[in-house]
Amino acid sequence: MTQDPPSPRTPHLVALRLLAAALIAATLPFAPRAALAQAPRLPAPIEKALARAKVPRDAVSMLVVEAASGKPVPRLSWRIDTPMNPASVMKLVTTYSALDALGRDFTWKTRIILDGSTSGGLLNGNLVVQGGGDPKLVVERLQALLAQVQAGGARVVRGDIVLDRSAFSVPATDPGEFDGEPLRPYNARPDALLINFKSIVMTFTPDLPSGRALVRYEPPLAGVQVGASVPLVRVARCGDWRSELRASVENPVNIEFLGTYSSACGEKIWPSAYADPASFAARAIEGSWRQLGGLLTGTARDATPQELAMLRSTGTLSGQKAAIRFEHQSPTLLEVVRDVNKYSNNVMAQHVFLTLGLHASLGQPKAGTLDAAHAALAAWWKKNLPGTAAPLMDNGSGLSRNERVTAAGLAALLLHAAKSPLAADLADSLPVAGVDGTLRERGKGVVGQAFLKTGSLRDVTAIAGYANGNSGTRYIVVGLINHPNAGAARPALDALLEWTVKEAAR
Repeated sequence: MTQDPPSPRTPHLVALRLLAAALIAATLPFAPRAALAQAPRLPAPIEKALARAKVPRDAVSMLVVEAASGKPVPRLSWRIDTPMNPASVMKLVTTYSALDALGRDFTWKTRIILDGSTSGGLLNGNLVVQGGGDPKLVVERLQALLAQVQAGGARVVRGDIVLDRSAFSVPATDPGEFDGEPLRPYNARPDALLINFKSIVMTFTPDLPSGRALVRYEPPLAGVQVGASVPLVRVARCGDWRSELRASVENPVNIEFLGTYSSACGEKIWPSAYADPASFAARAIEGSWRQLGGLLTGTARDATPQELAMLRSTGTLSGQKAAIRFEHQSPTLLEVVRDVNKYSNNVMAQHVFLTLGLHASLGQPKAGTLDAAHAALAAWWKKNLPGTAAPLMDNGSGLSRNERVTAAGLAALLLHAAKSPLAADLADSLPVAGVDGTLRERGKGVVGQAFLKTGSLRDVTAIAGYANGNSGTRYIVVGLINHPNAGAARPALDALLEWTVKEAAR
């Protein structure tokens, strides 16, 4: 769920036809055009790393400039006006614009309505669950909300659990369209009622006396048969344990294991996207409701178009104005942004992007669509970064072959952030070189001195963020590489960081 995968194909979205012309020219707000003449060569360590990777300089875009003063002449400027695919570095655009537009304390709300008469813990009517786009409605939070309902309103529902997922409207797509891996959690699609990232988490625990590995599942899924254990084999080493399980997870109503589990593996956790994502929320909510001791005479299901219209007009399905309501607030946007940037969570980033569209007009909810999000981002960019070419957005997560941005544009955004009250919030959300997040195993030569968003796709590797030079100066650093050998050129970006920390001030 953290790293962007390789991709052989490009998804087609109608909204991407717009904005392409906006990438023809870019102007840094902190530098006159004449000051940005191309250097004849990149620093020697970067050149050597590119040569080893067999990546030409015209596949690279790099920029280093002081963050505090925004001095007019960058320390390094190389093809900064060239539109490049930034992979997950695009999350910087999504998260910072959202922090600025919505506020760090913004939260998403999930509501439950007891739509009917209640007496003695019995609800004669439907229980309505309205999703507000919460990107982090994990099992524990969902079950806490359902337990609150059972304790304070109803344990028995004589009716259905009706789901309202209308806050977001995203075209249905094949979850394997991007890279042919539909069961990878990073391919989860946005959903106004996103439960546990639409993933089932399986925990395997060896039980030596029984000779089996016990399997636990979260969340419980109504109507799904699951294998409770798998034969245990005693071996000295833990090998490719997932393959050895011979798991059958493609059947949405029956999960089983035809292989074995090694005792040497100890306890392992396997998150897997559910095979039928459209039914996941209903199954997870009904399964959790029943696991908590609640009873239900009907089933959990999506609201019909007519029911959605009634909810919009009256707030209930029955027209009963005195219906009992419960509400759960998500973590703050700032907390969500930290998860998005530290661990490169794609579906959470897409939720943040869609929320820009949903709340674009004076706080009044509008459509949570990609078109609305594109328009909201474009308006924010024009207002805050005039004269700088706007990025070409797709879904806002960087899990795309179509998104484009210039190094100049990213630097302008990072400079704007560095001078804003949100400076520490954005910087603190970024992985720290050699310390945490997607940079835990990188930047060993600059441990603790660089705070960067990383990006990686097939043919793309990228970084952007801040680095503290040995001189005490903080720099904005952007490095984008688009080439079939991009993966092998990652050391060139590491060299860029080390040059910035050790040499840029000279």
